[in-house]
Amino acid sequence: MVTCSTSYSGEPVFVLAYNLARPGTFERGAYPRTMKRLALFGAVASVPFIALGGLFAGWWPLNVLFTLLVITATLYLVERGGAGNHCRRPGALVGGSSVEYWWPAVILGLAVWSYCKRPTWTAAVIALLALASLWFINRNLWALASVPLLLVASRLDLPMPRLRWAFYAYYPLHLAALWLIRIPMSKAGYLFF
Repeated sequence: MVTCSTSYSGEPVFVLAYNLARPGTFERGAYPRTMKRLALFGAVASVPFIALGGLFAGWWPLNVLFTLLVITATLYLVERGGAGNHCRRPGALVGGSSVEYWWPAVILGLAVWSYCKRPTWTAAVIALLALASLWFINRNLWALASVPLLLVASRLDLPMPRLRWAFYAYYPLHLAALWLIRIPMSKAGYLFF
């Protein structure tokens, strides 16, 4: 049985899409740097992610950092345009089938990025539908609870330091901590699925 986190709310996808939609991001070379970091930390996070179990064939789907990588690579091809642009849809289809939260998360990232670039009702509705469709994966609608929070946060002007490496380090470290906590708990008789 394939199990995914039961409380995914989409914030990492929102933050990534928002940052990639900022003016000049493509020209400053942020896409390749982001893809390298996501690939590296996704590979590191794979060790505890796989060790925690509950994955089909022991490894599928790939962790959420690879979901963010698929989104970034797809958006890179969109921004780049030209001859390589024909790879965008097949890449998103194959990538979406291999990562945690599958196509809904990839569609969410593309819709949020599009909305941040040029706000339209179409992009907003697609983003909401993508969030709602996460129900098919985790059997809850808690992802929609992030929408009011994001709407309020977008109206606040809070100075926040940029912590570029915080999420990259946090994700594998929290998985490793869960894995290490789970080992003695399993020996004490607790069951995990």
